[in-house]
Amino acid sequence: MATRIYGRYSESPRKHKYSFTRIDLLSWVVFGFAGAVAIRLIFLMIFQHSFYVALAQGTQEIYAKLVPERGNVYVQDSRSGEEYKLAINADYFVVFADTRDISSEEQAEDIAEKLSSVFKYDDEQKFQLFLKLKKVDDPYEPIEQKVAHDVVDQIRAMELEGIGFIRKSFRYYPEGVLAAHVIGFLGKDDTGEREIGRYGIEGYWNRDLSGSGGFLEGVRSASGSWISLAGKSLKPAKDGADLLLTIDRTVQFKACEYLRAGMEEYGATSASLIIMDPYSGAVRAMCSLPDFDPNTYNEVETIEVYNNTAIFTPYEPGSIFKPIAMAGAINESLLTPQSIFYDSGSKAGVCQKPIRNADGKVYEEQTMSEVLENSVNTGMVYVAEQLGKAKFREYIENFGFGVKEGVELDTERTGVIDTLSINNDNSLDCYGATASFGQGITATPMQMATSFSAIANGGVLQKPYIVEEIRYSDGKIERTKPIEIRRVVSQRTSKLVGGMLVNVVDNGHAGRAGVDGYYVAGKTGTAQIPGKGGYTDETNHSFIGFAPADNPRFVMIVKYEKPRRRFSASTAANTFGDIAKFLLQYYQVPPSR
Repeated sequence: MATRIYGRYSESPRKHKYSFTRIDLLSWVVFGFAGAVAIRLIFLMIFQHSFYVALAQGTQEIYAKLVPERGNVYVQDSRSGEEYKLAINADYFVVFADTRDISSEEQAEDIAEKLSSVFKYDDEQKFQLFLKLKKVDDPYEPIEQKVAHDVVDQIRAMELEGIGFIRKSFRYYPEGVLAAHVIGFLGKDDTGEREIGRYGIEGYWNRDLSGSGGFLEGVRSASGSWISLAGKSLKPAKDGADLLLTIDRTVQFKACEYLRAGMEEYGATSASLIIMDPYSGAVRAMCSLPDFDPNTYNEVETIEVYNNTAIFTPYEPGSIFKPIAMAGAINESLLTPQSIFYDSGSKAGVCQKPIRNADGKVYEEQTMSEVLENSVNTGMVYVAEQLGKAKFREYIENFGFGVKEGVELDTERTGVIDTLSINNDNSLDCYGATASFGQGITATPMQMATSFSAIANGGVLQKPYIVEEIRYSDGKIERTKPIEIRRVVSQRTSKLVGGMLVNVVDNGHAGRAGVDGYYVAGKTGTAQIPGKGGYTDETNHSFIGFAPADNPRFVMIVKYEKPRRRFSASTAANTFGDIAKFLLQYYQVPPSR
């Protein structure tokens, strides 16, 4: 009995021990599987969440590009810092036809008639639309791009069969023509498939504004299903940077309107203007006329209107170049404002023909200050002779001529001063002589404004800039710092030449550029336009100056091409004076005289 009892009890523990181990193993397997599933879910839902969200929202393609948002562009109120949108992305609609739902030519004709009334089509456009609508089994036939919400609502109310709408983001310029040449536009590339920035900010900063596209890629099985355990990756798109420009919205508007009014009054074929802060190089306004609306850039009569003449079109500047040569001679202590020159009315022996003054005038004894006041050509040849050709060329180059100024706009060109390097002899030749009064060399309005900023600010050439801040999508902000290129003349020279230019406005031909209560410094320029076989009777008119002369708030150049009046004193100087008066009031500069 005892043995059986013992035997029964001795077997029972062994069975109990075996049963516990199998259950325990099974439990571990279950828990292990559940843990693996949980870990996998956590990995998918947290670490690869964005990948699968993108996959769920996308199409059935294995590789899908993710499109970034193009950056916005802002202008400002330079007094308060308030910002205004110059270029943004806005939702519009593409209107298209699904011809599978248009059952007859009569129906197509009726739809064409109604849409033509909405889009203001002429008979030819209406006929072309009818041809599109009568196509057979075409699920997508685009009719109009960039259609506004209110127009779409109008079409929807007509309940036209086969007409559909796709919401799409387009580039929009809320200010219209304001700063059109500064901003440029977004247009098609050479293939016609992709939109890229063209001209101005949109062109020069296209890469930064565009951002970078992302991608979604992975592996599918033979049946087409997504293999979740296979390699895959998601690179999100990086949105483009926003740009804040130095352009002052109010100054830009008012200055360009004054320029436009002058262009119409004087019958000029084109006009340009730049306003700069001489101490920093910040561009506050830049106008080029005729202009265009970047929202409808394709409606211009000629693509030449896209060219920003303030930076793109070099021209012989004429007498506004004279202070450059004068500044060099005074800086070298070769002359003073009171140095005497005797003008006989012509200068022979330098060029094939004698160099003469405008209208053949003879001024006799003149100080250097009077040479600028009366714009005496022969006096400027004398100034260049004192410098010598090599030193004269050196000053011209140091003032920034012959090279691009590097302003961040597409497309900038450089003027030409190559004639000053034709002969190595230091004695003044004809090229150097005519360059002293702005003939035989070319410059852009931007180069002239930059060089005069050096005269205005104490003698330092500043790099012009038009982008104040770059704001990246990750929150990083880059602020432009003024860049000093080089010292060109001494502070003393800067003050002396500035005073001479005040006399030009007060006593010379440029009285209409003055503003009551202020010392305004500046110089007129009426330059003949070269043609085949010599100079023509047509002229470019310019005025360049700064105010107040003792502590300049701005430098400004005004240029008119082929105005119908004879001298710039009655065209560009007028416009300069009107805008200068506005600027001094706008910046609340107290009178100083």
